[in-house]
Amino acid sequence: MNRENHSTLKEASLAHCTAFVFGRLDRINRQTKEISEALTSETKSSAGDKHETGRAMLQLEREKLGAQLAEAEKMQALLHKVRAQTIAKSIGLGSLVITTGHWYFISVSAGELTHDGQKVYCISPATPIGKLVFGKVEGDSFTFLNKEYKILTVK
Repeated sequence: MNRENHSTLKEASLAHCTAFVFGRLDRINRQTKEISEALTSETKSSAGDKHETGRAMLQLEREKLGAQLAEAEKMQALLHKVRAQTIAKSIGLGSLVITTGHWYFISVSAGELTHDGQKVYCISPATPIGKLVFGKVEGDSFTFLNKEYKILTVK
């Protein structure tokens, strides 16, 4: 794969991560709205233990969604710092890392992307592999799950 293809792959990886984060934010916001509507309708229904239990469960669900929203917003903030055009000598945010095992795009944890037949794992610097490779350069090695990998290219 040549330099131009690496650039296209980085842009596709960033687009994949962006779509992942916006999809997650959208899902959480929709669920939060549904819970708010359910709480409003619960208020209008009759009182009693069953009513209170239903409200408490909806409140707990809303709190969980609040935590998920905060996490998704952190991902979005981190994603705003990623520049696909940046090429650095050492691995950092926005790096495309080609190893003897896999290809990684360092940004947010957004799963696997296949672009033009090439699999890329979009990972956060906070993941176990992200922590192992962050700051390394081409030619360095790292061990993950008792297997050694060599960093072939950093783009």
